[in-house]
Amino acid sequence: MRKILCILITFFTIATNAQIERDKQLHFTAGGIASGFGYNYVYNKTKDKTKATIAGIGLAILAGTIKETIDSSQPGNKFDVEDLAATTLGGITISVTINLIKNDKNNKKIRKRRLGLSLGKNRGGRKSNRNN
Repeated sequence: MRKILCILITFFTIATNAQIERDKQLHFTAGGIASGFGYNYVYNKTKDKTKATIAGIGLAILAGTIKETIDSSQPGNKFDVEDLAATTLGGITISVTINLIKNDKNNKKIRKRRLGLSLGKNRGGRKSNRNN
């Protein structure tokens, strides 16, 4: 079943990849790169995932807007909202993905407490029965 699912996902990915213009793919990638830099910079400064996510998405939107503004000043070119949307979507995708994947030490401790796992020598407010 897993193999069939992997084959179907690969097939649909290739099919949709052929339908998206190369320009939009580049905008998506640029938004993802800008978002990654923005997220990491703000997270390293504040250690706040929410601020970092907002900053990453904001930087992607800013980069897309600047690019499209420069393009619109060239003769025969216009501000393309679809390109801006592709850049923004790349930023959203990367910022949210980093936010979901990034683990803090505190998150691991909270997760272990929720699962009822031992955190080591008498941590988490639980009494040890070893010496009784």
